[in-house]
Amino acid sequence: MQTVGAYTFEMWVTFAIIAGTFALYAWERISIEVISLGVLCVLMVFFTFFPVGGQGAGSLSPEVILAGFANPALITVLALLVVGQGMVRTGVLDVVARIILDKCGGHQWLSIMAVLLTVLGVSAFLNNIPVVVIFIPIMQALGERFDLPASKVMMPLSFAAILGGMTTLIGSGSNLLVNSSLLVMGENEFSFFDFTIPGLVLAFAGMIYLLVIAPFVLPRREAMAETLVGGAGTGGRQYIAQIKIGEGSKLLGEQARGGIFTGLGNMTLRMVQRDEVAILPPFEDFTATVGDVLVVAATRAELAEALTHDPKGLYPDLGDDAAAGQVPHIGFSGIAENKPDNGPDDSPDDNIDDTPWHGGERVLAEAMVPPISRLIGQTLQQIGFRYKTQCIVLGVQRRSRMIRTRMTDIRLQAGDVLLLQGSPEAVRDLRLNTDVVLIEWSAAELPAVHHAKPAAFILLFVVITSASGILPIVAAALSGASAMVALGVMNIRQAARAVDSKILTMIPAALAMGVAMHETNGAHFIANAVVGAFSGATPTVILSVFFITMVGLTNIISSKAMAVLFTPIAIDLAHSLGASPTAFAVAVVFAANCSFASPIGYQTNLLVMAPGHYKFSDFARVGLPLILVVWAAFTLFVPWYYGV
Repeated sequence: MQTVGAYTFEMWVTFAIIAGTFALYAWERISIEVISLGVLCVLMVFFTFFPVGGQGAGSLSPEVILAGFANPALITVLALLVVGQGMVRTGVLDVVARIILDKCGGHQWLSIMAVLLTVLGVSAFLNNIPVVVIFIPIMQALGERFDLPASKVMMPLSFAAILGGMTTLIGSGSNLLVNSSLLVMGENEFSFFDFTIPGLVLAFAGMIYLLVIAPFVLPRREAMAETLVGGAGTGGRQYIAQIKIGEGSKLLGEQARGGIFTGLGNMTLRMVQRDEVAILPPFEDFTATVGDVLVVAATRAELAEALTHDPKGLYPDLGDDAAAGQVPHIGFSGIAENKPDNGPDDSPDDNIDDTPWHGGERVLAEAMVPPISRLIGQTLQQIGFRYKTQCIVLGVQRRSRMIRTRMTDIRLQAGDVLLLQGSPEAVRDLRLNTDVVLIEWSAAELPAVHHAKPAAFILLFVVITSASGILPIVAAALSGASAMVALGVMNIRQAARAVDSKILTMIPAALAMGVAMHETNGAHFIANAVVGAFSGATPTVILSVFFITMVGLTNIISSKAMAVLFTPIAIDLAHSLGASPTAFAVAVVFAANCSFASPIGYQTNLLVMAPGHYKFSDFARVGLPLILVVWAAFTLFVPWYYGV
């Protein structure tokens, strides 16, 4: 070990490697994965030639540098990503959010508060990214309901998720990494709810700002162009579709008020087919009964929601229903329409094996009828579309005129767009079908609501067993991820897609840099520099300054990397001051979660940037005051709580 002044040559090189790595991360010209693997290679090569302690590579051997790939914190983070994706795929959180909106009625402030508090609570137990993805369309619908631009609700959504992530050990990946670093340094690790009380104090201080002050600071920008896929709420292009009412339907007995059925939501009723009678608007005094076929105009989003949230599936077993002369609970008809058994039917669709369209993997996609298609001039039943493609037509969209007839009676024209549902394989096979042109970017997987209960039980298992100490967190999380696959909530391919390659490579790189800084006494050097700069200051002042300094860096550099690198600094600083190491470790946890002032500090900020139509400067305008609020709450409460 070579000494330069009072410190080692290896320490200064380690600082240079860390600074260069962060500069490359910020430059964004090279992928994070390549940078992370590159820094691991640089560290291994350097410490092979310049060992620190012992023979060979010493205490920084390749095995030590690469140990991050087997770190329990990394495995826990990746497993929780799989569990979170299982919750997304089954639509559990979407159902919860919509129930809350319905309960809040027409009260704007109450609805926004209820949704943000829900996001805060859910983010304490799930990765923030899938939570925000789920709630973006909910916030869009909320904005439309109260005539609020998306810019007024999207940023609070991201900030609420970040605040919720600082309240439990599994609330965010950075929390787990701080805990893992404490174990490596021989310090006491956190339990599940160790910092929940101070975390809630900071979170609720932030929520007061988001609900009371932020609405006046947030920009008001009207929505730009409609999103590519159908839009949300009532936006986007309209499809003609059919809903058949059956036993137990929520529409049964409902009477149209002013020609509108409240049970249809934003769908527009165009016509009702009752036996052989077509009922046209206005629908005054009309009451829905079993067997009615409702011809509606609806967006893709509205049809997808109805398709997802029907408890029995919109396409129950056709063979059973036809044979028994029954009508399904409520379902879209069209090429797969269920009809009473009135005798033999030569339609090819009635002769194929029935498919549980409400189960398994289901994809929603759009396909256009090209000018050379053989489908032109024929109806869906004449074509036998489901028999030939194994895909169901949910709706037909035609721009030229308002269609007021049954979807199954529409003769297709060139340019018509079909909204389809089928298995991923069936939708992919449409690429080879010359009669339709698959719109590739329109394909989206539908939530598997029939797996909602197993997914919810798995999440409860993970939370209860890890919070109670029955299982280590890594064991509970990995068991939960395995159960998601074993119980069919998701398959191996879907679980693998949930694993973020950036996290998989960045966390081991950050852990390796943290170990290198600790072993070369770099953390001790920085801690002594801070103590010297604030000579005579109380530990409370130093803790507060340390917190706000790290917050500033967190908004520029990855929060996970900051959590790993600053934990050894925090512990050495606490020991130098004779203060509680726990208080300084908690400061790292909270500071790493305060990525409010820039969109690059945290991925959820990037997620809401486009739908909220934000500029880069908007995050500083709204986020900086929030940082000051959280800093004030931290300074007033955390030192007192931990006796610093």
